[in-house]
Amino acid sequence: MRHPVIGITSYARNGTPPTFAAPCGYVDAMRAVGATPVIFPAGEVHAEHLLDLVDGVILAGGGDIAPSRYGGRRHETMYQVCEERDEFEFNLTRAALARPYLPMLCICRGLQVLNVVCGGTLHEHVPDQFGEHVPHRLPQRLPSRHDARIDPDSRLSRILGGTHVQVCSWHHQAIDRLGGELHPVAWATDGVIEAAEHVEHPWCIGVQWHPELEFEAAPQRRLFEAFVGAAGHSSRRGDAETRRRGAQTR
Repeated sequence: MRHPVIGITSYARNGTPPTFAAPCGYVDAMRAVGATPVIFPAGEVHAEHLLDLVDGVILAGGGDIAPSRYGGRRHETMYQVCEERDEFEFNLTRAALARPYLPMLCICRGLQVLNVVCGGTLHEHVPDQFGEHVPHRLPQRLPSRHDARIDPDSRLSRILGGTHVQVCSWHHQAIDRLGGELHPVAWATDGVIEAAEHVEHPWCIGVQWHPELEFEAAPQRRLFEAFVGAAGHSSRRGDAETRRRGAQTR
């Protein structure tokens, strides 16, 4: 039986010559839990066609979403805003949500993309609304660590094995108004939403933190294992469907 294939969205094109890149943590985490990672470059016109190639999707972190996407305002701290990436990931997310058998794990920016696609909005800069009591990101855009509380009745709590977790955080934006199809399931001590689950899709979880930066830690590894396990069911379903179609053509 083949390993589940996981599509991971890339960062925006950058550098000289321009490249589509993704941090190694995403790739390493998928390999560590038995999946085969592939990178989805931003800008693919027919995003939905890529979903035919994979058993699960990770919406990766990275730069900020254009504020025009959610009726927000430009803020001086925004960085790496890329319309090409926004357009691609919004289309990919809509297409993935229409496939209930395809698990989705949305990380940092990925959770924000999911929220905006579902009709939500974002805080343009977390310290402006919540202060700096909880360090969601250190100066010079460096990661930090803080505690998060998890809804005990959530899928995420069952996966992580508890109602509290220490997370590796690296963001300056966060959910403001929650999208209509999402349910909040984790919060930082300052009230920032740290995770949400889709209320209709069977396996769509978004976390504001970066589990790929510490995937060897037991709770974060369990998150990736649960995601790839769900993708494995998708893979087996796809294999069975392929065999069924093959039998019909003989």
